[in-house]
Amino acid sequence: MTTEHEKILPQSAEETFGVIFDMDGVLVDSYHAHFQSWRELAAELGVEVTEADFVRHFGRTSREIVEAYWGEGRFTDEEIAELDRRKESYYRRIISQNFPEMPGVRSLLSRLKAAGFRLAVGSSGPPENVRLVLEKLEAGPLFDAVVTGMDVTRGKPDPQVFLLAAKRLNLPPEHCVVIEDAPVGIRAAHAAGMAAVGLVSTGRDPQSLAEADLVVHSLEDLTPEILRELTRTKVAKHTGKL
Repeated sequence: MTTEHEKILPQSAEETFGVIFDMDGVLVDSYHAHFQSWRELAAELGVEVTEADFVRHFGRTSREIVEAYWGEGRFTDEEIAELDRRKESYYRRIISQNFPEMPGVRSLLSRLKAAGFRLAVGSSGPPENVRLVLEKLEAGPLFDAVVTGMDVTRGKPDPQVFLLAAKRLNLPPEHCVVIEDAPVGIRAAHAAGMAAVGLVSTGRDPQSLAEADLVVHSLEDLTPEILRELTRTKVAKHTGKL
């Protein structure tokens, strides 16, 4: 629900900010679905993926994960692409059957949009996954830009995904705040010159997100004003006015 305080604090034309949402663990509680889909794929290849293995690489691109599990050079580019397609098809089957949206996500998106923020998705996942999640959330029209793994060549902690999202929002990087659940994502946000909110999701703990500018346990803990102040602080640091 939008509070009266939020209603009187729309963004002015000269102070437009953006919020870039990671997808996995931020828009959708996808931890178990990704773990299960990697385990299914690995079992087909005679390999066991432990939860510790999964946690260590969660948030990276599928190519990077395949190379981490099976070794660089084990598969050709074509074989990696096929493994990626199979794994992601398993993932979409799992979340389609029981969609685990993050608590508070719909409300936060609506409040941010009403307050004048530009919204983007910045995900390493394939476009089919992002499309499915936005359809399930009925949130597609709320987003001004979407960046997926098909749009980038380098995974997090490289800042490419977030820099491209800011470009598509037509905003300077320091005018954007990123909401992430993974340490590599937080490092990518900072490398892009953006403020970062660490969201404690399934499989994460607050200590692993300590590099974030703010750590929260739920999207319900965030408001447009909190995110606006984080971004204002980042802009002030960038301009030397802090």
